[in-house]
Amino acid sequence: MASKAAAEPYVTEFESRVERIDGREVVLAETYFYAESGGQPADRGTLGGVPVEDVQKVDGSVVHALAEVPPFDTGDAVTGAVDPDFRTYCMRAHTASHVLYGAGRQVLDDLGYGGFGIGDEKVRVDFATTTEIDDDLLVELERLVNRTVWDSREVTWREMDREAALADDEIAFNTKTEEGVTGLDTIRVVEVEGWDVAACGGTHVGNTREMGPVTLLDRSNPGEGLTRVEFAVGPPGIERRAEERANALQAARTADTRVADLPEMVERIKTERDDLQEELADLRGDLVDARIAELREETVRKDGAEWLVGSIAGLDANGLQDRVQELAGEAADVAVLVSEDGQYLAAGTTGEVDAGDLVAEVTDEFGGGGGGGPTVAQGGGLGADAATVVSYLRE
Repeated sequence: MASKAAAEPYVTEFESRVERIDGREVVLAETYFYAESGGQPADRGTLGGVPVEDVQKVDGSVVHALAEVPPFDTGDAVTGAVDPDFRTYCMRAHTASHVLYGAGRQVLDDLGYGGFGIGDEKVRVDFATTTEIDDDLLVELERLVNRTVWDSREVTWREMDREAALADDEIAFNTKTEEGVTGLDTIRVVEVEGWDVAACGGTHVGNTREMGPVTLLDRSNPGEGLTRVEFAVGPPGIERRAEERANALQAARTADTRVADLPEMVERIKTERDDLQEELADLRGDLVDARIAELREETVRKDGAEWLVGSIAGLDANGLQDRVQELAGEAADVAVLVSEDGQYLAAGTTGEVDAGDLVAEVTDEFGGGGGGGPTVAQGGGLGADAATVVSYLRE
């Protein structure tokens, strides 16, 4: 017997006759427990006073998996009690997913339905769309969804001929699986008045005002061509919205401005930060240039070649390499720069001295590793301070 939960979602207590028992698994003559399907979890509750752990459709029957072997027998009449809070949550969440998809129809291009799932704290809807859902679109989707709560749109469901439903472009189907369609003569269609219509076998509220506030949380990319939007209904959504409001007020107080003026203030602070970073980079560049000017005056003759060797601050490994390439052949035959912390060095030469061999010699002496070619090479992970490495190279 199929579940009657989707057709009569507000029924949470009922009596039925036990048709079959297999260990902890029970099949009833009729049931109002929703079996897990299409992204909606199974109902929770009790059957004959025993907790129901899971509900699944198996070979056309709804199988209730109990927490223990039931105290009742086949043929007995039992009372089923669906957890009303969880049922209501699923009804609200499932309806909100339809409303969100309906909002997507208004603002997204080439829209297809990629599936959804209800979790305890949040719900996901996967959009198949070519539109990039950025922050502005996320806010607009949330605005449209919550407007339907205020508009109190009726939510209805009906059975339709399968072929007629598939031929109707307004009816949304899962673009990958068309779940719940294969092998059926009729299809259950859920319609949000003037907003959305979709093939669906889940439980729903009868009016969008029953959904309560919906808070969109985030979006991600679960697979090629899909954008996942996550949202919360009920207490989790309310808590998230209150937290964001508190954070916005705190940020406004810190910035000595109003919440409404935060975007402008943040943009101004970002511009000032970028200007300061650019100024700092220029100052660091000036310091590097000054240090290299000093090293130009301290070159040494070694093995018949002019060597420029020294430590320098403000350059990473790539910066060191860029500088020795500039200096080799212009300021000296061999240029070796060591980072101020002694961790990195770079060597540039005109070719008479092999830069790769030079770095290998240093790493053999002080540890670490590196590599390169005859005219430029790098090393890192040295086990000595910069002064020691510089002294070794200048000997």
